[in-house]
Amino acid sequence: MTISDARRAASSGAASPSHAPSLFKQKWLLALVVTAGILNYVDRQLIAVLKPILARELGWSDADYGDLAAVFQFGAVLAFPLVGWLVDRLGPRTSNLIAVGSWSLAAAAHGLAVTLGQFAAARLALGATEAMGTPTAIKTLAALFDSRGRALALGVMNAASSVGAIVTPLALPAFALLVGWRMCFLCVGALGLFWCAAWMVFSARISWPTRETNADERKDEPKDGLRDGLGDSWRVILADRATWALVGAKVLSDQAWWLLLFWLPDLFNRLFHLDVAALGRPVACIYLMAAAGAFVGGALSTTLARSQADLSVARGRVLAGSALLAASMPLALCVDQLWQATAVLGLALAGHQSFSVNLFATLTDAVPASRVGRVTALGALCGNLGGMALLAATGRILSGGGGYLPILMVSALAYLLAPVALRALSPRRSRPLTAGDI
Repeated sequence: MTISDARRAASSGAASPSHAPSLFKQKWLLALVVTAGILNYVDRQLIAVLKPILARELGWSDADYGDLAAVFQFGAVLAFPLVGWLVDRLGPRTSNLIAVGSWSLAAAAHGLAVTLGQFAAARLALGATEAMGTPTAIKTLAALFDSRGRALALGVMNAASSVGAIVTPLALPAFALLVGWRMCFLCVGALGLFWCAAWMVFSARISWPTRETNADERKDEPKDGLRDGLGDSWRVILADRATWALVGAKVLSDQAWWLLLFWLPDLFNRLFHLDVAALGRPVACIYLMAAAGAFVGGALSTTLARSQADLSVARGRVLAGSALLAASMPLALCVDQLWQATAVLGLALAGHQSFSVNLFATLTDAVPASRVGRVTALGALCGNLGGMALLAATGRILSGGGGYLPILMVSALAYLLAPVALRALSPRRSRPLTAGDI
């Protein structure tokens, strides 16, 4: 796989930054970023595990639920162009505080909703505020770690989403049955506000890079005719083939994650007639495997990056293998045992998380630090558009009696095309990007 050229040897994200905190502080801040990722997925997935209760009490159809899932995606799509710019402008410390605080309030608002329209408004707000999550996390880790250690840190961060998806079906259905679904939403929102207090304390103990620092770093970038005199405008970002290589791969690969995140409990309910209480263990096992995939994918990429001369080849091999594994999703419909289907879907999501980690690592290799937030947001925006379309279509296909086979086949085919799009759209390089360049 090729994604960047020799210009990255002198770019702002390449070298170990002078502002990097100590290892002890890195670990604490990484732990907070991981915790934020867990809260992010608990907030967004809670509606999925409580779907049977909400549908029964509020009279939702499959199409209603599909529309609510799509509204969440639409909120993110509306917000991404702004949040990418905002993250690059404000920097990691302030962006994390705004992101977690705002989405926690939006999550709590679900507990006050009564009508479908009010739920839709809460989902829209949650999608818009959680749009800051990914650009902020990537920007934060790009500031804290150099390229040699970044893939592993990204793997740990990506595993957080799977941990949130494990905790939600295991703990929250029982909690909702105990205190009611409204209080459940209010409590998870309150957890985010406690996180904000902890972030204010720990993030104040290090020196974060400033916008002026980024500007100084950009002076060292080789001029290639496109960036000269244009700075970091959207015109430059959109004209860069590397941007569209990353965006194309993101669109094609994100569909699988969004599909299973919102429809996995329903899939198991249809195939094996599991109620809310019985869903916890198989769903938790699937996301536990996904978390392992994120960590293994990041560790493997880091190991290969240190042992091979061409970093882009190392990343590309992991990406291709991960895509093949993720594309195995339709095999879950070919087995007749719950735990066989659990194993198939767990391996598929492990492949997805490994792919996602290495795609983000590739992004931070290829994109100057001053535009990481915007390129990440653009990729997430387009990925959410694809996910939004698939989520809405899934509700209608199921309501029409179509079943899950065509839906899973579309996601699998898209995944097989993701590494192809990444390679096809990548800018050509005069020489390989090596581990020594970073």
